[in-house]
Amino acid sequence: MKKIVGYLRDYLKSLNKPLFLLATLFTALVVFVNYRFNLNKKITRLDEPAQFAAWYSLFLLAFGYGYFLQVLFLKSRIFRNKKFLALLLVAPAIFAWKMSAHIQYDFATDLFADEYWNAVVYWPFKVVVIVAMLHIVYRVFDKGQPFYGVTLKGFQPRPYVIMLLLMIPLIALASTQKDFLRMYPRFQSIEYLLQPNRGFYKLLYELSYGTDFFSIELFFRGFLVLAFAKWVGKEAVLPMAIFYCTIHFGKPLGECISSYFGGLILGVVAYNTRTIFGGFLVHVGIAWLMESGGYLGHIF
Repeated sequence: MKKIVGYLRDYLKSLNKPLFLLATLFTALVVFVNYRFNLNKKITRLDEPAQFAAWYSLFLLAFGYGYFLQVLFLKSRIFRNKKFLALLLVAPAIFAWKMSAHIQYDFATDLFADEYWNAVVYWPFKVVVIVAMLHIVYRVFDKGQPFYGVTLKGFQPRPYVIMLLLMIPLIALASTQKDFLRMYPRFQSIEYLLQPNRGFYKLLYELSYGTDFFSIELFFRGFLVLAFAKWVGKEAVLPMAIFYCTIHFGKPLGECISSYFGGLILGVVAYNTRTIFGGFLVHVGIAWLMESGGYLGHIF
């Protein structure tokens, strides 16, 4: 835990304060616009190609702004690098696909069973596609280093378990709030589909949901930090955190705001440890704690 605190202390000391302030104000502005004008709801009502275009534009704005500030305050010449520009344009497209792609297969003749299995397959399918796309990018741009932090070298679980334990009181408090209980547990949106063996099907759903956080950590802390760090070092963390905040539009406001700071923390850790498994453990642990908080909040 001392190492993680040290990483964060060193990062904060090295931050360009005006740059960080403008990045944070920009993030606050886009969060305000989203929740004031229901931007995410309007995007999700679009057809698939329009959704992709809308998410891509938002993500490119958020991600690109972080690097624009580096040009402004750090006199970076990064936009003159063609490989960097290519990745800058590709990165939002990958996650825009994830946000906009609709997955629907015929698994069963029974309508309820078909909907349930589509919900269960949804996350693992997208994980496979995201990993495949990132592996293509990796082979073109970064072959020769570990695949974007997918390594256990440098991974020590103890500090991340402590971080999870510290989150329990906060999640317990959140689970008393109406906006939290409207969102969690996510399983409540399909619970009506189940017949017998609810416990088994709930467990399968939660395991499927957990796989999503591997692709998120691989993309944000692995790809957006470790791939871009070869050009800008630790400065790759802040643009990633701005981008990361925007994918939480539609979640409870407190969760969206905290994702910006959580993204910074996990990004700094990934940059220093060169592994995404610490972030994955924290991320999936928090997700399952929030699911548990949702179940208990509805009971009590």
